[in-house]
Amino acid sequence: MTHADPRTPDEIKAAAERFRTDYALVRDEIGKVVVGHGEVVDGVLTCLFCDGHALLEGVPGLGKTLLVRTLAEALQLSFNRIQFTPDLMPSDVTGTTIVVESGGKREFRFQKGPVFAQILLADEINRATPKTQSALLEAMQERSVTIDGVTHVLEKPFLVMATQNPIEQEGTYPLPEAQLDRFFFKLQVGYSSRDELAQILERTTTGKVATVHPVLEGETLQAHQRLLRRVAIADHVRDYAVRLTLATHPGGEFASANATKFVRVGASPRAAQALVLGGKCRALLAGRSSVSVDDLQAVAPDALRHRIILNFEAQAEGVTTDDIIENIVATQPTMTQGAKAS
Repeated sequence: MTHADPRTPDEIKAAAERFRTDYALVRDEIGKVVVGHGEVVDGVLTCLFCDGHALLEGVPGLGKTLLVRTLAEALQLSFNRIQFTPDLMPSDVTGTTIVVESGGKREFRFQKGPVFAQILLADEINRATPKTQSALLEAMQERSVTIDGVTHVLEKPFLVMATQNPIEQEGTYPLPEAQLDRFFFKLQVGYSSRDELAQILERTTTGKVATVHPVLEGETLQAHQRLLRRVAIADHVRDYAVRLTLATHPGGEFASANATKFVRVGASPRAAQALVLGGKCRALLAGRSSVSVDDLQAVAPDALRHRIILNFEAQAEGVTTDDIIENIVATQPTMTQGAKAS
């Protein structure tokens, strides 16, 4: 089945409606298994439709791995899971060249690793050594893997969903800033409410088994990803995304007082890209043809929190990156003199 990009206003309107329908279908399938965590589910789906990777952080037992597994079941895409451990080698992720004997002759043959899947679950990614973590860098950025000088292109769409535990830091290796920056969103997975926990017990202790059906295939997903990028954004809204990003740079022209005081390194240009694309997804879901400032403010925490490095003073005073982002959103003007509202 081929999906020609819509051109006329009626075709674009119909494509946008299909996007909203497919988004709701995938979300409903996930809801059959995952209880609550609505904002996290929406964040994961935003990464999916924006063609970006997601990092889920939360204490053990909150359903991070279950969420990713269920998402994979709801999509007609290949899926692999890697359990990251300190003894995991880069070749265990990317694959290796092996010697194969055939017809009395020996030849070198590349054996693909688990990274060759369209959805890759990198479970407890911070348990692996930096050398092994870096094996994912090329795959995440270039959507390819180079082994022995040969580049192997990964099948599209390609999405890395990584989980990490914010506690039990002994024996872990914090992700380097370069790798953190490759994640489109960092999503905080919190505890379930009283009603949600009761529902979890009802589903998991009574023998009921939910069946998840695949409702979206790869080619349709890629068509939705292309459509999303065509959502309009006015100059003054794009400028707001730029200023939100620059506001995280200590001592800069647009830096908030808190950023200058507590931030060591601010967000990269990828943060602005995530803000705009995340805003486009939110606008399209709401049935709007262009991005609003509210869209950017809504996705700002997920797009920025892993791209800001705090200094020692912030750690000493208990200031978090989310505190900095909240302050920036509250203090950065939505319009500046000279910006055009179009």
